[in-house]
Amino acid sequence: MFHLTRLLMAFFSIALLSGPAFAQITSTSSAPTTVTIPEDLTPEQVDDMVARMSDDQVRAILLERLDAVAEKNAAEAEEREDPITEINEIWAEMVASWTQVIVTIPNLFSAQADAFKNFSATFGTTGAFKLLGLVLSVLVVGFLAEKLFEFLTRRWHEHAEAGDENDLWGAVSYLFRRFCREIAGLVVFYVVIRAVGRGLLTPEQITYAAPFVFYLIWIPRLGAAASRFVLAPSKPHYRLVNIDDHWAKYLHRNLIGLLLLIGFTLFLLHFNRLNGITGDETRIGFWLNLATHIYIGVIAWTAREGLSQMMLGTDPDHSKFDEEVAHYYPYFAIGVSAVIWLLVEFIVAQRNPSSLALLVKGAHFTTMAWLLIAPALDTLIRGLVRHLQPPMLGGGPVAERAYKSTKRSYIRIGRVLAGILVILMIARAWDLDLSEIAGGGDESGSKLIQFFIIIAVGYILNEVVSLWINRRLAKEQTAAEESPDQEAGEGGGSGGSRLATVLPLLRVTAQVAIAVIFVLLALGALGLDITPLLAGAGILGLAIGFGAQKLVSDIVGGIFFLIDDAFRVGEYVDIGGTMGTVEKISIRSMQLRHHRGLVHTIPYGEIQKITNFSRDWVIMKLKFTVPFDTDPNKVKKIFKKIGAEMMEDEVHKDGFLQPFKSQGVFDFDDVGMIIRGKFMAKPGKQFTLRKEIFNRVKAAFKENGIDFARREVRVAIPGLDEAENLTEEQKAAVGAAAADASRKAQNPA
Repeated sequence: MFHLTRLLMAFFSIALLSGPAFAQITSTSSAPTTVTIPEDLTPEQVDDMVARMSDDQVRAILLERLDAVAEKNAAEAEEREDPITEINEIWAEMVASWTQVIVTIPNLFSAQADAFKNFSATFGTTGAFKLLGLVLSVLVVGFLAEKLFEFLTRRWHEHAEAGDENDLWGAVSYLFRRFCREIAGLVVFYVVIRAVGRGLLTPEQITYAAPFVFYLIWIPRLGAAASRFVLAPSKPHYRLVNIDDHWAKYLHRNLIGLLLLIGFTLFLLHFNRLNGITGDETRIGFWLNLATHIYIGVIAWTAREGLSQMMLGTDPDHSKFDEEVAHYYPYFAIGVSAVIWLLVEFIVAQRNPSSLALLVKGAHFTTMAWLLIAPALDTLIRGLVRHLQPPMLGGGPVAERAYKSTKRSYIRIGRVLAGILVILMIARAWDLDLSEIAGGGDESGSKLIQFFIIIAVGYILNEVVSLWINRRLAKEQTAAEESPDQEAGEGGGSGGSRLATVLPLLRVTAQVAIAVIFVLLALGALGLDITPLLAGAGILGLAIGFGAQKLVSDIVGGIFFLIDDAFRVGEYVDIGGTMGTVEKISIRSMQLRHHRGLVHTIPYGEIQKITNFSRDWVIMKLKFTVPFDTDPNKVKKIFKKIGAEMMEDEVHKDGFLQPFKSQGVFDFDDVGMIIRGKFMAKPGKQFTLRKEIFNRVKAAFKENGIDFARREVRVAIPGLDEAENLTEEQKAAVGAAAADASRKAQNPA
């Protein structure tokens, strides 16, 4: 019992106990005395202290500390509220905030008038007009400097017209030069007004003038330049997005108007704060913010046709997902605007000073802008991939599918990178340090960010692997390999390369491995113990190994067949009497397509022997029967001439490995000599070449007076000269005799 008490005391003294100083401990008293425990105890001090305590002292300390822990847990439980209660409290705070908005409506104009009065009192009526005149003068000077800069640099911006609508680089080059010219002019404008303003205005005047210029001039002009770069409202020939002139001009005008409204909102709030008018007095920020979001909703609803056009783009290979995104994007914009408005109202209702300061800086507008731009970035990515993707390697259906799959991989990688960019920009707007959070600044946030980072890295790695394999497939799989000669018949055609056979299996294996590894890592980042998952997977694999030995045999057999390069996709093989073209391979089986269309599925474990008809080369031997009196040398010369002509024929020469030539007299039969010819061809080309050789040999024999030997039945009839005088009975007898002789000649047995 005493040893157990000592162990408990050691545990609680290290984990829970704390005190201001170390006191002398007496263990002779019958009643427990008060003992204080210092914070920085070494293991030796703990052992010494526990050894000198009595059981009553240990019990007293434990009870005291347990009561303290219970009180702390009770206090935390009181502070924690269930989600329903928290939602109700948030809603009540927001309703109270909206009630205040309604209550302060009478103060809206009076308080704003007070702000202008305070402004006039600060500078005086004359000083206020003087400030206004100075600001206008500074702006005029800056504007003139900007125009002078454009005039002096006009030669730097001369451009050549883009050749056609597909001249992406010409359009981008012109628009980018124009955009840089506008930005350079704005920089000159800013530098001049800053220099002149510091010379003419006092620091107090600059406090009012600087926000006015930034919010109401700089931001709208910068937005207008960006809008002209993307929408090109007056230059449809250079337009980078798929949208007609009407909607391009409409969006350009209203984007500038929206930026002016946002700038006016931010400037007015800043102006009121400088003149002693808080947001609680007028709540004018509520009305201006509401007007901004309503304006966004009106723009998105009115221009939904143009926005859908722009989001869909001109890529002919767009997917169903792209069509859905384009269709619902206007509604997405309206939803984002509504959510951001509710977020602002929530922050205002919470009355957190740091969050309110971020609102004044426009963090919510930045968030809304990046969320609305995100789908547009997707359209931009698809357009860039369409124009910048390397041309398709190879040809045929497989190469086309690999090319399209490669394009989708580029797009998906771009989407992940664009999503990361949007998240970083939004976090920056709200002063969130994601690296600090991921490093452990906030435990729950750290785990969540690490989870998404791991998933993103795994996704990009998966797409990179798929990208490389698809590029290799498109290069390896040509049109001839994918589409064998339709007249090849038995014997099949040439197969694909070894890589074209192995790469699909490698892609599936790599994708499964990446998915399993990164899912486990992501779950581990969330704090989940993945050891039971690994143990379960091991047990499951062991069970599958014992219960599916045939499956394991098939998989292992397939691996060794692929290592031996026994067959490739597209080759014609014979497996135990089952013949066909290798159409598809999987982990455990292969599919053979018979030349009559039948499909055979054969597990690798059942394959004992493979005969491959399509590897490297094929020798085709042809037999021709000619009469006994035919000159073999003449036939040899004819075959040699046909072989030479076909080797020079553009249509057939690529199918030969060796030309067609004679092998001389091969055999004799009852009707004539059998002369044989042969040629060596690429697998799959032999049947087309054989047909052409038959046609040319027939034409050459006819031209040289050579007949093909054929079986004949001759009936000797005495008195043939009197054949015209034969009776019908005699003619019937002659026919029957000839038929019987022919039948015996065909079936000598």
